[in-house]
Amino acid sequence: MKQFLMFVIAFAVVLCIAGFLGWRYFGPVGGTNQTVFTVPQQSAGFDVPHELSRGHLIKNEKAFRWLYNLLVAGKTTAAGGYRLEGTMTAWGVIRKLTSQPDFAWVTVREGLRKEQIGILLHDKLGWTSAQETAWNSVNDGSDEFREGVYFPDTYLLPRDESVEQIAKRFTDHFNEKFAPYATSFAAQDIKWTTGIKIASLIQREAGGSADMPIISGVIWNRLNKGMALQIDATIQYVLGNAKDGWWPVVKGSDTSIDSLYNTYLHKGLPPGPIANPGLAAIAAAANPAETDCLFYLHDHDRQIHCSVTYAEHLVNIKKYLE
Repeated sequence: MKQFLMFVIAFAVVLCIAGFLGWRYFGPVGGTNQTVFTVPQQSAGFDVPHELSRGHLIKNEKAFRWLYNLLVAGKTTAAGGYRLEGTMTAWGVIRKLTSQPDFAWVTVREGLRKEQIGILLHDKLGWTSAQETAWNSVNDGSDEFREGVYFPDTYLLPRDESVEQIAKRFTDHFNEKFAPYATSFAAQDIKWTTGIKIASLIQREAGGSADMPIISGVIWNRLNKGMALQIDATIQYVLGNAKDGWWPVVKGSDTSIDSLYNTYLHKGLPPGPIANPGLAAIAAAANPAETDCLFYLHDHDRQIHCSVTYAEHLVNIKKYLE
């Protein structure tokens, strides 16, 4: 009986020591604040235990690394953001980091239309078809705000936010990035909505950022002379769809399509932007190149060639495209 009692006491002591050590090395860090732990898109070389320790999200880096290597073998910590609580033990943190991230990385390149961004969000955030449809309908009542204000950049977006909240993240970011250019447009007595329309045309027409100021100069020259812009990208915006492509090749007969966005039939700018431009296109709209050119084309290497007269433009067509 005495030996059994001694065994029980020894076992209890071992349990106490184990519990103490477990709590000391693997227990929660404490606190009630929620922290988003971010794993970058390019996560090669990203040391999860070290970064957790640096952020004071675990108690002991060496102990956590041993447990992490033991439990995460064969699993991965995906790029994204994870909501971690101060009440989580090391086991809870590991379980969280091997589940689906709470935030997803979404990269939106310059020149996409809103529907294309919706497809990205559907894929990256796991949206339903109804959510994607709702996104495509955001600001549908206003041509000027339907496009152009969903700033192209890399975002870390919560999966559980509403479509409206995600849209606001885009427009808030646009407002932040656009602010310096809004001042520039205002100083020239140009409406910011006009600036964004022109920037969207430049974004879709340019072969690269280097020729954006030239295209901007041609657009402004045509507007100031009361000429039709005759920009193919506006026709593409009218014709684009998920089945046939969002930016289809324009045929000659397409230039007679009945739409206010048809800049072959209607002089001036379209009712709204046709895409979501980046800063280079916005800067070009505010600061066009000084040129007498009224026409331009891109050759097969995407090099731009502009001309002052239509006769010169025809020569360029024959020289660079035929």
